[in-house]
Amino acid sequence: MFMPRALKVKRPTDNTSQVLKKKCKLSQEGEKEGSDGTGQSPNHSLKTSTTAPYGSDQQSSESESSTEESEEEEPVKSFRKSQRWPEPGEPVCVMCARFGEYICDSTDNDVCSLECKASHLAKMEEKTSQCGQPAVDRAGNTVEDVYKDYSYKEDAFISGLTEEQVQRVKQELGIVTEGREVGRPIIEFEQCNLPSTLSANLKKAGYEAPTPVQMQMVPVGLAGRDVIASADTGSGKTVAFLLPVVVCALKRLVEGGLGGPAALILTPTRELAIQIERQTKELVVGLPNMRTGLLVGGMPLPPQLHRLKSTIKIIIATPGRLLEILKQKAVQLDGVRVVVVDEADTMLKMGFQQQILKVLENIPEEHQTLLTSATIPKGTEQLAARLTQDPVRIAIGDRNQPCADIRQIVLWVEEPSKKKKLFEILNDGKLYQPPVVVFVDCKLGADLLCEAVKKIMGLNTVAIHSDKTQWERNRILKGLLEGDFEVVVSTGVLGRGLDLVNVKLVVNFDMPPNMDEYVHQVGRAGRLGHRGTAITFVNNDNKRLFLEVVNRVKPTGSQLPPQLLNSPHLHEQQRRDKQKAKQRGEDDIMVTKNNLLSIIRKHNRSSKR
Repeated sequence: MFMPRALKVKRPTDNTSQVLKKKCKLSQEGEKEGSDGTGQSPNHSLKTSTTAPYGSDQQSSESESSTEESEEEEPVKSFRKSQRWPEPGEPVCVMCARFGEYICDSTDNDVCSLECKASHLAKMEEKTSQCGQPAVDRAGNTVEDVYKDYSYKEDAFISGLTEEQVQRVKQELGIVTEGREVGRPIIEFEQCNLPSTLSANLKKAGYEAPTPVQMQMVPVGLAGRDVIASADTGSGKTVAFLLPVVVCALKRLVEGGLGGPAALILTPTRELAIQIERQTKELVVGLPNMRTGLLVGGMPLPPQLHRLKSTIKIIIATPGRLLEILKQKAVQLDGVRVVVVDEADTMLKMGFQQQILKVLENIPEEHQTLLTSATIPKGTEQLAARLTQDPVRIAIGDRNQPCADIRQIVLWVEEPSKKKKLFEILNDGKLYQPPVVVFVDCKLGADLLCEAVKKIMGLNTVAIHSDKTQWERNRILKGLLEGDFEVVVSTGVLGRGLDLVNVKLVVNFDMPPNMDEYVHQVGRAGRLGHRGTAITFVNNDNKRLFLEVVNRVKPTGSQLPPQLLNSPHLHEQQRRDKQKAKQRGEDDIMVTKNNLLSIIRKHNRSSKR
């Protein structure tokens, strides 16, 4: 049988949005499918995808229910040629890359028509027969057998290592941990003894060997411990928290049936949420009822509400849109067992902080919390500690430092000369490796610089910032990943979390407002072990950051401009820093009988001044 799973929002020609409920003739479509020569029996349902074109207007659930009674019937498309091509951000058919309007019940993958559904199921059965593994049925019997008793147990090889060997491994990999009874790091993913389907998906997605953050965070997360993790940009933190999330959702699925969401992942930006959902889908392929829900602003609300009616197990959301949906009581979070806060330093700042606390009020107190970021300042770390219980702190490499695979170049460039210097870099055959990401500090500056690069250099250039619609931002991001653009001029929207794996050169045209943002923006140039170059323009407009720039960049061996090193602003900051350090040292002196009198005399001299 082929049944629509949910409502589908369609964009009408006028301004009034209309909700059309898909209905199909079950017996007729099923018989037609069986007679098409595919050899596929019509036992699997085909469900209407809940994602709609971005042009749909937001509307309340009340207005939706009032229009459902007068909806028109529309049959499921039989052939792929009848389906349109997708807009950026829409689901894509796994077989032909057309608009994935429907979802196959057997695999939860997007398909465009009955034809592609049959081809997809035939392909899945062929893979299953080659692997010699039984297919997991929709009833969940095999799932229950495989996942019911799963719990992380330390591999015999890891347990056999001496404490000295473990410490040597952690030292070589730059792994630093704090906390009570911290689990040992793994060397290979196989040592986690993950369920077979999840392990196969991990390999299929290209994760052959774990990175240092994955080696330590995955076993700790699978053991159910709270985690505060800090690691280089591009070090693989997403998979490090996704594996515990998926396993937790599977256990919840077996223990409590379908129920509501079992895991919640919060991110600061829409682009990062979209990327995380894509990676999550790669890991849950073939796991029945393991569906994801993307709840972000900038996209129509009705499709997201409909998606929530389809037994979502993992929610990826931005805090604002999630709170909006919670107010409508369209989702219940009382079944959530694990919460992830990605880019924790941004998420726990004022603004996001209150939103996160409101979200957590809807979640049971007994839940696992995973916080990750490339930078976790002291103030943020204190707040993070309040949100966790007995956490394990994990730091990979130098804390709050840029990735070691990135060559950092700092150039002294006065404001009037910045465009000229950028054009020189784009003309330099050794430095210029498209696509190039150029960061600026304002939206107008991004548009103006984009036009200048287009006109002077003749390069295919585009600007991206928060004034662009979500459709435009998705299109630009997709084009950047596929190499369609040679230069992308961006504000901070591309600065955090996104895996821009083909970007080898980043230019900070405007110095970021603080060093944490600097670390994140520079990190776009070196992802997952790839080497990259980051060039930053500085001048006296950035004088308050001189000392931090020197302290961050100089230890890497990079040459700093003499104008910066000889700046009186830098010398004054260094003098003040020494005074503060000296004062801290004096405050830490322990008072004893031997030095008591000398401390009193010193205090008297300073007070007389």
